[in-house]
Amino acid sequence: MTDPSGDQAGASLKLPRLLALVAIYLTIAHVIPPPEGVDPQDWRRVGVFFATIGGLMLRPMPGSQVVLLGLVGMLLLGGLPMDRALSGYSVPTVWMVLIAMLMSRALRDCGLARRIALWFVRAIGGTSLGLGYALHLTDVTLAAGVPSITARSASIVFPIARGISGLYKSHPGASSGVLGGFLMTCLYQGSVISSAMFFYSSAANLLLGDLAAQYAGITITWTSWFVAGLAPGVVSSIAVPYLVYRVMTPELTRTPAAAEFARQQLGELGPVRGREATVATVFVGVIALWVASSWVSWLSPTLVAFLGISVLFLSQCLSWDSALKETSAWDVFVWYGGLIMMGGVLNDTGVTTLFAEWVGSWFSGTPWVVVFMATLVIYFYAHYFFASTTAHALAMYPPFLVLLVSLGAPIPVVVYSLVFINNLTAGLTHYGTTTSPVIFIEGYVSLKDWWRVGFYASVLNLVIWLGVGMLWWKVLGLW
Repeated sequence: MTDPSGDQAGASLKLPRLLALVAIYLTIAHVIPPPEGVDPQDWRRVGVFFATIGGLMLRPMPGSQVVLLGLVGMLLLGGLPMDRALSGYSVPTVWMVLIAMLMSRALRDCGLARRIALWFVRAIGGTSLGLGYALHLTDVTLAAGVPSITARSASIVFPIARGISGLYKSHPGASSGVLGGFLMTCLYQGSVISSAMFFYSSAANLLLGDLAAQYAGITITWTSWFVAGLAPGVVSSIAVPYLVYRVMTPELTRTPAAAEFARQQLGELGPVRGREATVATVFVGVIALWVASSWVSWLSPTLVAFLGISVLFLSQCLSWDSALKETSAWDVFVWYGGLIMMGGVLNDTGVTTLFAEWVGSWFSGTPWVVVFMATLVIYFYAHYFFASTTAHALAMYPPFLVLLVSLGAPIPVVVYSLVFINNLTAGLTHYGTTTSPVIFIEGYVSLKDWWRVGFYASVLNLVIWLGVGMLWWKVLGLW
């Protein structure tokens, strides 16, 4: 049902939220005195930074507009030079995310993404649990090179799950327990694992990579991320869908019609050829070159992305009009470039280091392992207060990273554990990332079930990624 006053209500909410951002800035910049050693101008920049983070959480307007306002604040209130304020848009990873998201448009337009899902459904979709694994494996496959959880889970996997649910007359509401509620919950909880397993699976991950380089001097590559997350990722990929199945067991346990439907659809599609074959070749080739870029210094990930999209343009597998319609890619470009700049500015102020020294003094003499485990749990469940993994990363990753390193924790372990957990936190709530509202609003899963399963999965993921993860990272020599 649509509230006829919805537009007016939405408009009335914007002004208070905007005023809240002004209050955040004024409180930090002009009420709280700057720490010793921090210049007043730098302190105003810190105020603008946290007001921007507050805007990404409160959402008085789209995220890109919030970041642009923050950029203007850095210029006018923080006295930042124009070339410094725009420097984020010249960072190679910002362009790589834009191009990779444009390439994912070709993956969807040509039908290859849907075909991949049908392959998995045909192979293991004869049971409801098998369908859950099929949806997750589709997401994992696409996560290797599609830097958007929304493009994967909401645009590709979700429609397939909805179609399969319809085959068994499982619709939002009373009949969701037949199959749909389980599939929707399973695909979403699986999607956050997929994002944790691959570096280029979300724009927030690329941001985390840049922050790791700025604050810890660690260079993350596609290969290093994949190897570090491989063992815990595989265990989570097996355990979490089964957990969802046990907690939200569907009324139907056998689904032969789904596998047969996939078989029929694949028969109608015929063999991979034409545009689809070209896009498949480019997709596989780009991933292979991203792996190679870990060892070939001149072959940067951004250059690989440029090569990939050039082939798609030249082969007409992606038109410029289609690229322009991929609005989420351009949206990410705007906010990502701005946030990269702000992260660098915050680092330059020295506030993060001062915070780490202050908090670190509380734990003098405490073994780093104890502080490490406690910090990761706090970082994880703080996401109840965030509606974006990007905002979470920008607000909490730098200070927690600097804190743990200052206490003697191994830098690689701190870097990778935090980046993995930053993705897994999104499974907690129905607003944890951009995909969750798209699925939740359909009505297959109640709010109680969404939060209940999210909490259970969070505990299991923490056990796996810290338990299996620490053992795996020991084998890899990270600590």
